[in-house]
Amino acid sequence: MMDTTSILEDAGFRFYEAMDGDEAKRVLATSWESIVLLFSDVDMPGDTNGFALARHVAERWPAIEIVIASGHVLPKAGEMPEKATFISKPFNKQMVHQHLRNMLPDNKLSEPLKKPV
Repeated sequence: MMDTTSILEDAGFRFYEAMDGDEAKRVLATSWESIVLLFSDVDMPGDTNGFALARHVAERWPAIEIVIASGHVLPKAGEMPEKATFISKPFNKQMVHQHLRNMLPDNKLSEPLKKPV
C-alpha cells in the first residue's frame, strides 16, 4: 500500500509536509497562493487536529480544497467545513486520485492531474 505522500507524488502534486497543525498553519500563511489542496490526517501531534486545521483553512483561504483522512474517527456534524471531503483509511491510490479529480478541475492545477494507469 502506498503512503499519502507517494499517492500525491504519483498524481503529479508538488507539496509541503508539516509535522503538526501549527507548522501547517505557518506553511499556509507564507505559501497559500501556491496551494490548491490541504490533505491532512485527523490525528496530528500538538493541539490542532485535522478537523480544526480544516476549519482554519476554510475560513482564511476558502479557495483551498480540503481532504481529511482518518482510520480511527468519523467527523461529527459541524466538525468539518462543508466543502471538505473526508476519506476513511485505508485508502488506495485510485480512490484518492478519483477524489482529487472530482475536487480539482484542471484549471486549478498548474498541470492536469495524471490519470491512474
